[in-house]
Amino acid sequence: MKYIEYGPDASAESLRIATTDAPTPADGEILIEVHYAGVNGPDLVQRRGLYPPPPGASPILGLEASGRVAALGAGVSEWQVGDLVTALVPGGGYAEFCTAPASHALPIPQGMSLADAAGLPEVWFTAWANLVDMGSIKAGEHVLIHGGAGGIGCAAIQLAKFKGAQVFATENSEQKLALCRELGADVAINGREQDFSEAVKGAIGKRGLDIVLDMLGGSTLQKNLNLLRRDGRLLIIAFNLGSKAEVDMMPVLTRRLTIAGSTMRSRSDDEKTTIRNDLRCQIWPAFADGRLRAHTHVVLPMSQAAEAHRLMESGEHSGKIILQVK
Repeated sequence: MKYIEYGPDASAESLRIATTDAPTPADGEILIEVHYAGVNGPDLVQRRGLYPPPPGASPILGLEASGRVAALGAGVSEWQVGDLVTALVPGGGYAEFCTAPASHALPIPQGMSLADAAGLPEVWFTAWANLVDMGSIKAGEHVLIHGGAGGIGCAAIQLAKFKGAQVFATENSEQKLALCRELGADVAINGREQDFSEAVKGAIGKRGLDIVLDMLGGSTLQKNLNLLRRDGRLLIIAFNLGSKAEVDMMPVLTRRLTIAGSTMRSRSDDEKTTIRNDLRCQIWPAFADGRLRAHTHVVLPMSQAAEAHRLMESGEHSGKIILQVK
């Protein structure tokens, strides 16, 4: 099979098409003939040598893929050869074939293209794990989502609104702010032109936020803590502005705040299966009836993987970047 490999200099330019043996599904796995693969931030970090795959996972880049079930491992009964699926994978998505635990795959939502569906698993698993499982989001709560026009941001805004929350989102351009509003953000804040904390205070006064979903880190950490009301939750999924900052932790004590961080790849198979089941029951029907939607920025051929990574690194995209494999 063809796949995308990267060179020892770890640059986007080192991404190139190579050939290797196709994998064989183990017990409980399916083999997917990949048609499309989603591009995600962790792919860039792995390419730089800073995010190794977990033991037993494919070293090939790619954490989500859509396509046709090509073979079944022993014990798999919920899928049949020929089924169209999208799946969260521990690695291997940038290839013509990849394996995935059968319990981490989902059907293609009715009316959705394979290209759009390829960009669902990583961001929706992550948004659900943070806002629902860790954040215990409730109707009527006030939620701030940084980077609202990114892949996870697009999912998180929609999920928070779906759960009945009041949603605030930050972004750095008017075009991206417009997308945040289109997806359901009640207040969209240009973090490049104004202090997001002052904008939030101006909108809700002394009430405070219940949840902040942060992928920025750095200088935003203190402001995020200061914005949270009693029993508020700061959920950290990335550190785009750096993982180090001098922070006054007193609000954590005085307002009983919770700070939690997580990655999806390191979660157990059982945890991912539970999230898959929740998404299939509660979220997938909403894609079919139009209450929720995918947002794909661009679909690029597999041969342009380097361009896909450069675009991801530039931050100029909105929503998902997808590679067409087949």
